[in-house]
Amino acid sequence: MYLSLLRFTFKVYERLLAMIFAIEEIQWDQKLLPNITLGYVIYDSCTTAAGVLEGTMRLLTGQRKAIPNYHCNTFSSAVAVIGETFSSTSIPMARLLGLYKFPQISYGATVTILSDKTQFPSFLRTFPSGLYQSIGIAHLVLYFGWAWVGLLSDSSDYGLQGSLTVKDELVKAGACIAFSETIPAVYSEMKILSISETIRKSSANVIVIYSIDTDVYPVMEMIARNNVTGKVWVASNDWAQSYLFAKNEFLRTLQGTFGIVVRRGNIPGFNEFIYRLNPYINPDDVFLKIFWELVFDCKLQIVDNINKNLTKESKICKGDEKLEGMKMDFFKLADLRTTYNVYNALYAVAHALHDMISCRHGEGPFMNNTCAVLQNFEPWQLLHYIRNTHFMNKNGEEVFFDVHGDPPALFGIVNWQVTPENTFWYPEVGRFESSADNQKLAVDVPAILWNKGHGKIPQSVCSESCSAGYRKAPQTGQPVCCFSCVMCFQGEISNQTDSIACMKCPKDGWPNERQDKCIKKVIEFLSYEEPLGITLTTVSIFLVMATSVILTIFLKSHHTPVVKANNQELSYMLLLSLMLCFLCSLIFIGHPRHVTCMFRQVAFGIIFTLSISCVLAKTIVVVIAFNANKPNSNLRKYSGPRLPKILVMLCTMFQVIICISWLIVSPPFQDENTTSITGRIIIECNEGLPVAFWCMLFYMGLLATVSLIVAFLSRNLPDSFNEAKFITFSMLVFISVWMSFIPAYLSTQGKHMVVVEIFAIVSSGAGLLLCIFLPKCYIILLRPHMNTKEYLMGKGVFKNEKY
Repeated sequence: MYLSLLRFTFKVYERLLAMIFAIEEIQWDQKLLPNITLGYVIYDSCTTAAGVLEGTMRLLTGQRKAIPNYHCNTFSSAVAVIGETFSSTSIPMARLLGLYKFPQISYGATVTILSDKTQFPSFLRTFPSGLYQSIGIAHLVLYFGWAWVGLLSDSSDYGLQGSLTVKDELVKAGACIAFSETIPAVYSEMKILSISETIRKSSANVIVIYSIDTDVYPVMEMIARNNVTGKVWVASNDWAQSYLFAKNEFLRTLQGTFGIVVRRGNIPGFNEFIYRLNPYINPDDVFLKIFWELVFDCKLQIVDNINKNLTKESKICKGDEKLEGMKMDFFKLADLRTTYNVYNALYAVAHALHDMISCRHGEGPFMNNTCAVLQNFEPWQLLHYIRNTHFMNKNGEEVFFDVHGDPPALFGIVNWQVTPENTFWYPEVGRFESSADNQKLAVDVPAILWNKGHGKIPQSVCSESCSAGYRKAPQTGQPVCCFSCVMCFQGEISNQTDSIACMKCPKDGWPNERQDKCIKKVIEFLSYEEPLGITLTTVSIFLVMATSVILTIFLKSHHTPVVKANNQELSYMLLLSLMLCFLCSLIFIGHPRHVTCMFRQVAFGIIFTLSISCVLAKTIVVVIAFNANKPNSNLRKYSGPRLPKILVMLCTMFQVIICISWLIVSPPFQDENTTSITGRIIIECNEGLPVAFWCMLFYMGLLATVSLIVAFLSRNLPDSFNEAKFITFSMLVFISVWMSFIPAYLSTQGKHMVVVEIFAIVSSGAGLLLCIFLPKCYIILLRPHMNTKEYLMGKGVFKNEKY
């Protein structure tokens, strides 16, 4: 007993005094338990399973000697057990008491398995289950964004189960465990050194330690000796405020440590009760004697087994020493936590007894609505009332037990800070409340003092965060928290840090340069408002007007030989078709629509075919006209006006058939091209059936080639009947333009494809207009003397005479 008290004197005695104070307070409360006297028996378990079981058996037996299944009513009137402190000793005690349904209320055991009412039917506690403590630790770690965490636990059920729950909660939330170590139950210097080295070398800056203070002390001593600093330690309740670490050697190492502790409470009148203590007033209190001598550093002159031998050097207690006014650092009267649980446990039993004696006959909770009899009740009957007790204590807090025998899970979060006196104090910097379906964490971050005195929240990650515009790429063989940052692919963005995957922009959007947001794509088409569109429109209209002027000149001079030569009707038709060619180029400009897409290529193909057919017909007319004048020529029968018309109609009709088939099988349509040019939506016409487009161009090229060959072969015919030279040159221009068009068209995108095609239409049409009709206009307007029948018939002679 004495050795045990020397080890635990202050914190154990503080709880013992709280129990005695609560019993005395209850005795004075005439409303709670009137005419009932409460007593108590104290057993020292020495924190061993054997000590716990022996004390429990003595309590149940009612005698000094433990006899199983024996109960002496004369000596034992115990109704409930308050204790034990530790989970390791509470479990065997709860198993034994559970056999008899004997109420047990622990004020310190936290292991989760004790909530199992199948195994421990009579166990209750005023200290929250370790499950909620572990959840609170995990929430605290995640609150600061620490995703790379080390775990250290002792080898008891308390440490192993608690750390496992913390691990599960962290992994579930996406954090990773850098390492997980267990402190051996039997001291091993080699294992302690290994754990210390693991912590020192680890890149994890946050270490969660789920252990009792005596087990973790050797590890922290080794770490302090190795001068390991900069780590953030998160302590479970059992060492969150331990006096063992209040030494200079731990100040640098443990500064900034977080501890999750049971909620703090106030016991009204408890301070005054302690101040009234005096060993001379209570001579039978052996605990008070030891406490008094330790506090005042003197020896009591009370003859007993403890200090019957006084030496001459012994300082004798005078008996008038006063506790009031002393700086009692050995008691944490302003920070009552586990002691507060002892106080509530006593009141839970008292209120259960009050409810039991208040039972009315016929309204009881037991068989046939009976009530328990105070003078002769069974332990399970009182257990029923304790389970269902629900009252407000003197602090105005609710005290009750849930279906698992657990109290409300209320925790405080303390921060280890160094005082000017080079010791630790533990200000509360947060609170955590938890239930089966709700967790609430509140932290006062400015009040926190971090390790090394930094005011900034330390980081603990395996890999630095990926900024927006990047995604996380896992590293082979590493936890998910260890990753590389990879830029999103083209067309994708990530708009938050640590994105697992990039997302595609909508069809009308495109990533900005940083690839962290989508911006609206620029819509592109050849419009009438832009300079290029204005230029092409102006040129096309100018050529239409120029063609109209030429047609007007020809109409006014229709009776002249120059106009009549080579079939004036074909000339009119060619001029009209060229005018339509220039006008059809305007369909390619502006916002493409479904209708314009369907007809612009068709209109261009048919009209241009008509133009080339007219040129071909004019060339053949020249050949036939020259050869028909020869004697016995078979071509004379084709020299009439019908052949050119039939030829133009047949050549054009074949192109019409190609275009109509194109429109029936797969017509062109408006399309939005979002892939060809980065960051742009090209509004264009999809040709539908590209083969039909190229067939149309091939047919036009075939007619132009035939016209070129025929014109070239007839270039040496007499000038009076012949414009073959001009046709040859015009066909060379035409074919050159369209041969250049093909590679240029295939190598461009967007509106520039349209520009290339318009340029080919305009330039080739202008080539036909200028090469064929400009020389004739020159004669009609500037050389009227050459526009006579006589000149044409004797052109060479007349010319030589004049010049």
